[in-house]
Amino acid sequence: MKKPVCTISLVVVNVAVFIVLSFWGRTEDARFMLEHGAMYTPYITGYGEYYRIFTAMFLHFGFEHLFNNMLSLFVMGRILEAEVGKWKFLLIYFISGICGGVLSLCHDIIIGQNAVAAGASGAIFGLIGAVLYIAIRRRGRAGNISGRGLLVMTILSLYLGYAEGGIDNFAHIGGLIGGIILAVILYRDSKSSACSGF
Repeated sequence: MKKPVCTISLVVVNVAVFIVLSFWGRTEDARFMLEHGAMYTPYITGYGEYYRIFTAMFLHFGFEHLFNNMLSLFVMGRILEAEVGKWKFLLIYFISGICGGVLSLCHDIIIGQNAVAAGASGAIFGLIGAVLYIAIRRRGRAGNISGRGLLVMTILSLYLGYAEGGIDNFAHIGGLIGGIILAVILYRDSKSSACSGF
């Protein structure tokens, strides 16, 4: 497997942003994060600050939030980057993250919720969705992860998101759907004949 340059670069950028912000203030503080690019529905719909859908993907509420997301990014990212290449990987990552942000924004507008949101999990669920699609296409595996195991992990992650408070589940769902759709469009299977058993 080639070195996952894009995956490692994304992890480095996220960690660097977190370190810099940690020197300036408390990353667990919603107001501080809002001042530095987190998503907030009134600022997006009222002031046209649509860039927040993108910048929020690089912000994390505390070290645990960062660690969990970067671990998932590295595990899933290195698999997907090896399967589809650097440019398609980056397209899936960023567009899935935007899809997650847009669905989260729409949900907040519909229910009248105004929560400060941030994190790379929408984009990461996009990677999960893409790898899941590849595993299904290859009838069993993507990288060193089985399709069945990945499906169980995806369902469990979504369930835990609903069971616990303070998690933006609609960003997860939007990213997951975006990743699957993008994989359908971008992935070209050259190995399916060598694999069997989901």
